[in-house]
Amino acid sequence: MGKLLIGVGAVLLLAGLLIQAGLPIGRLPGDIVIRRGDSTFYFPVVTCIIASVLLSVLAALMRR
Repeated sequence: MGKLLIGVGAVLLLAGLLIQAGLPIGRLPGDIVIRRGDSTFYFPVVTCIIASVLLSVLAALMRR
C-alpha cells in the first residue's frame, strides 16, 4: 500500500509541475470540445488515453 501511495503522489507531483511549466494537460489535440450558446461540453479523450497508458506503465513498474 505504501508503494502505491508514493507512486500516486509522484504522478500528481509530476502533473502539477508540468501544468506549472505551461504544458497544456487536458487540452490536447483530439480532445472533444462542443460549444453551443452559453454551454460547453468538454471530453478529454486523448488526455484520458495518455493518463491510462502512464498509469498502466507505473503499475507494471510497481509490481516488480
